[in-house]
Amino acid sequence: MTTQNDTRKSILKRGALLAGTAILGIGLAAGIADSALMQNHNAVAQPIQLSGAQTTLPSFADLVEKVKPAVVSVRVKTQTAAAGDEQNLDDLPPQLRRFFRERGEGAAPSKPQPRQGMSQGSGFFVSQDGYVVTNNHVVENAVEVQLVTDSGKTLDAKVVGTDPRTDLALLKVKDAGDYAFVQLADGKARIGDWVLAIGNPFGLGGTVTAGIVSAQGRDIGSGPYDDFIQIDAPINRGNSGGPTFNQKGEVVGVNTAIFSPSGGNVGIAFAIPASTVKQVVESLKKDGTVARGFIGVQIQPVTTEMADAIGLKEAKGALVAEAQGNGPAAKAGIRRGDTITAVNGEAIKDARELSRKIATFAPGAKATITLFREGKSRDVTFEVGRQPAA
Repeated sequence: MTTQNDTRKSILKRGALLAGTAILGIGLAAGIADSALMQNHNAVAQPIQLSGAQTTLPSFADLVEKVKPAVVSVRVKTQTAAAGDEQNLDDLPPQLRRFFRERGEGAAPSKPQPRQGMSQGSGFFVSQDGYVVTNNHVVENAVEVQLVTDSGKTLDAKVVGTDPRTDLALLKVKDAGDYAFVQLADGKARIGDWVLAIGNPFGLGGTVTAGIVSAQGRDIGSGPYDDFIQIDAPINRGNSGGPTFNQKGEVVGVNTAIFSPSGGNVGIAFAIPASTVKQVVESLKKDGTVARGFIGVQIQPVTTEMADAIGLKEAKGALVAEAQGNGPAAKAGIRRGDTITAVNGEAIKDARELSRKIATFAPGAKATITLFREGKSRDVTFEVGRQPAA
């Protein structure tokens, strides 16, 4: 049975992957800046007249001047394996085999040649010694990465690590230097806050756009950890991996996707929140990969009908559809039909929130799950496992 949620996700997943910005019915983008950028730089308000009332709109000029040096254009040379176009003659029927041999066309398939391409996106420095954040899809299959700074200088970089599940990547400039960088925000952006995006849309580096935070916690169907900030600042192909700033000059999100039935911006863009970026960057810098917690269950949302049937007061939590035989949850006694309502005492709203919560645990950490089973709640404590590689 198709639900309204299924329909929404299928709409968002339509489209094609375009250079520098993923279009899932959506497209991709992101950014960050410097120690001088760690200071607060509030926007200067400029009064204008609207219908006789005095209103103010912000000027971002001072902010742009401070953070723009930390944002870079990312140019990538890619290489992917190509399937062979020719077939071994031994696999053909005898008549065709004889025909091709008479024409002198090989007895063995030729070795397929790798396919090379170019892609581009955006990124930003997060440290003075040259670490840069961008999107995974910008540098996927990269054999060569170059960064172009706001001043026009070209820098060679290497990929330190990638995290396909959150579409983030960490790069490192090869040459030592003292680079302008920006800070990731500690606080969460509020709906209605002004934000500023800087990036490389359509190859036009150093482009600045502004808008507001339109929504929080968006699930666009791209993965189990979807928790996007929705903004209305214009984001287009090539903005992928660039930063969205608050008025203090802190990065609140990495621009990643646009809702785009036509391939261009229509005022709905999605950014990975700074809290997620911080966690991923720390792991990539330390290990080159991201290790996430894993409990080994397949889960589904709790509907109102399900809640009534099992005796839950509210339609909240995550219903266990299956507990994998050798997984940590099954070993701890969690089974099909259980409803997970809390982790370490913190209530779980839905299945998506449970996935994100468990992913924050380091493999080997202890976790206590609160279950609702047969009309009663009970706690189960076990050791979190390591999530299999993507």
